[in-house]
Amino acid sequence: MKIKLNQVQINYEVSGQGQPLILLHGNGENLHLFDTITPALAVNFQVYRLDTRGHGQSDPVSVFHYQDMAADVVAFIQKMQLDRPILYGFSDGGIVGLLIASQFPDLLSRLIVSGANTQPFQLSPFFRALYWLKNQVRPDPKLDLMFNEPHITENELKKITVPTLVLAGQHDLIPQRETEKVAQAIIHSQLKIIPQANHSNYVARGLTLIPLINDFSHPKQ
Repeated sequence: MKIKLNQVQINYEVSGQGQPLILLHGNGENLHLFDTITPALAVNFQVYRLDTRGHGQSDPVSVFHYQDMAADVVAFIQKMQLDRPILYGFSDGGIVGLLIASQFPDLLSRLIVSGANTQPFQLSPFFRALYWLKNQVRPDPKLDLMFNEPHITENELKKITVPTLVLAGQHDLIPQRETEKVAQAIIHSQLKIIPQANHSNYVARGLTLIPLINDFSHPKQ
């Protein structure tokens, strides 16, 4: 399905019934990143998977900005009349989630982010060099985005008031100190470093991520 938001056609899919849960993929990916975990999540949630602008089957764009992606998701929530959805964002999707939660504190009920950074160079030196070389050989505006954004300050993180789960892999390309900084700045946050995981394998496989999302979204009283 497609919906026009901020002059861009955004592709999305819906599965299941229950509390709305939005899933946002990372840079250069699409909503099919979540194919493995969606059936299990759809048992308890109405799952909305989006192709962010310039990705998947959404309209292409020539320049990428995280703020534009965040504006698209806010417009999606409002146009679909979703009542305080939970948002899970991976990598770039997590950056978008941080922006939304800091700028619209009452829009979400819970936020889950994994592998998210707050500054453009908060990547391990190896991966920073690898992406730089790749972009020199074949320039890509999506990689330009990673080298120039985001610029999320500690004060902006402190504006996030919804319960937040901050995740990263033990061997993530985002340094652990960066993940810890994000969690420390958000008032109602929990931090979970996933053992033996890299940046994305626990997302694609889902065996670890599914219970984390379920347990955080439906805490035991």
